Amino acid sequence: MPFDKSAMNDYLAPMNALTDLFDEYEFLEADDRYRLLIDLGKGLESMPDALKTDATLVRGCSAAVWVYPTVRDDGALHFLADSNAAITKGIIALVLLAVQDRQPAEILATNIADALAPFDLRNQLSSNRTQGIPNMIALIRSTAERYS
Repeated sequence: MPFDKSAMNDYLAPMNALTDLFDEYEFLEADDRYRLLIDLGKGLESMPDALKTDATLVRGCSAAVWVYPTVRDDGALHFLADSNAAITKGIIALVLLAVQDRQPAEILATNIADALAPFDLRNQLSSNRTQGIPNMIALIRSTAERYS
């Protein structure tokens, strides 16, 4: 069952979208799960190349991953992120579903790893693809701490 690309923006909404996405993800075969992740990655907001610097590079990822935080007028954090690997971009999109456009205190109160646990990424993907997830989560949490 292919991923409905018209619903992409719905999945890049608040955290309850993770549950909706998982409802679809759990019924997919492995190849379709890869396609879903790739499609999610394609839906990421564009990150200007000028922001892809050593300072925004997430350490410990096998693929290059950049994360740049911004603060909205209401104090919520908005993250621009990108990767040079399609599936990694999808993983980034999953992580951002848990935190995007939320207040720093909300992000700090969210156990991002637990929110992603139903996707069982460690068993679905190679360790190379998932090894940087804790570092990305740590970077998001430290950003939220700075702004809280």
